[in-house]
Amino acid sequence: MVAKAEIVCHQSIRVVDVVPSYRCITKETDVQIIEETRDIISCSNNKSLSNIITDETLKSTGLQYVPTIRSGSYADIGPRRFMEDEHIRIDDLSSHLGSLCQCPTPSAFFGVFDGHGGPDAAAYMKKNAMNIFFKDADLLQTFEADDVFLEAVEKSLHDAFLFADLALANDATVSSSSGTTALTALILGRLLLVANAGDCRAVLCRKGEAVEMSQDHRPVYAPERRRVEESGGYIDDGYLNGVLSVTRALGDWDMKLPLGSGSPLIAEPEFRQVLLTEDDEFLIIGCDGIWDVLSSQQAVSLVRRGLRRHDDPEQCARDLVMEALRLNTFDNLTVIVVCFSPLDHREPSPVKQRKFRCFSLSAEALCSLKSFLE
Repeated sequence: MVAKAEIVCHQSIRVVDVVPSYRCITKETDVQIIEETRDIISCSNNKSLSNIITDETLKSTGLQYVPTIRSGSYADIGPRRFMEDEHIRIDDLSSHLGSLCQCPTPSAFFGVFDGHGGPDAAAYMKKNAMNIFFKDADLLQTFEADDVFLEAVEKSLHDAFLFADLALANDATVSSSSGTTALTALILGRLLLVANAGDCRAVLCRKGEAVEMSQDHRPVYAPERRRVEESGGYIDDGYLNGVLSVTRALGDWDMKLPLGSGSPLIAEPEFRQVLLTEDDEFLIIGCDGIWDVLSSQQAVSLVRRGLRRHDDPEQCARDLVMEALRLNTFDNLTVIVVCFSPLDHREPSPVKQRKFRCFSLSAEALCSLKSFLE
C-alpha cells in the first residue's frame, strides 16, 4: 500500500537576494562561532538569529546568486500496519497565501510530521499547517533582510510550534496519546530556516557533501538526555520515561498533563539557518524511517546521482524510499527533495541509425546458398 505524496503548490520561481558570504560574530558562549564564509549557522532555541547575522552582512551588495525552487516528494506505509506520516510542500508560498500577501521572492515552505500513537496529531498538523505557521503572514511583507526581521521570523515559528502543541491538547478529535514530531523548512529569498522538534532530519547538499540542518532529538543525544534528567524525567533502554523514542514532540498530552506543568517532553523547536549559495544543490527532508537505515551522506549521494541522470526530484524521493525499504527499515517513510537549480532541459539523445555492412559472395558460395534454401 502506497500513500502518494500530495502536491500542495508547485511552481518554479526565481529568487532575489540576501547575501553572498558572512561571518558569525556573537558574544553568546554556548553558540558556535563559525568564521568560514558561507558556513551553516546554528543556534539553540533560546538564542536569537540576530545575534548571528549582522545588518552589515545582510545588506552587503554585489553579484548575487539566484536559485530556483522546485521539489518532489514520496511517502510509503513501509512494514507498518498504519500510515502515521504526513507532509506538506509549497514551492510558491506567495501564490498560496493569496494576492494580498506580498512575500519575498522566492518564498517556499515544507514540512514533515511523523506521527506516533495513532495518526491524529500528524493529520491535524497537515490540515491546519497554514493557519498555524502563517497566522502572522503580514510579517513576511516586512521582509527587509536584516536582523530584526530574522529575529521576528524565528519567534513566529517558535510560537507556532508551541501554539500547535496546545491546540492538540484542546482538540477533542485528537487522542491524548497521539503525538507527532515536526520539521519545517522555510525559504525566504536566499534564507533557508529549518525548525525541528523530534527526529525528522533535514540535510543540505553542498558541492556533494552532506550538511545536516537539524539535530535528531533522541534520548541517546547527550544534551537532550541531560535536559530530560534535569527536568525530572529519565531514560530507560533508550526511551524517554521508558515510553517514547524522541525527547521533543507535539501532542502526547498523556505524558505532559496537567496543562502547564513541567515535562521532560517538550515542543520547543531548535533552529538552524543558512544563506544559500551556488554551492548548495538541494535539500532532503525525511522522517526517521529513512535515517534509521541511511546516513546523511548516503542519502545525498543517492539523490545527487539521480538528479544527474534524470533531474527529477520526485523520482529521487521515491528512490530514497525504495532504498530504505530494501535496507529493511521498520517504519513509515516520507521524503521531500527540494532543488535549488532550474530544470535541466536536456535534448533527447538522437536515435542511433543501425548500420549495415555489405558482403560479397563468390559464385560458388551463391550456389551453395541457393541449394540450401531449396
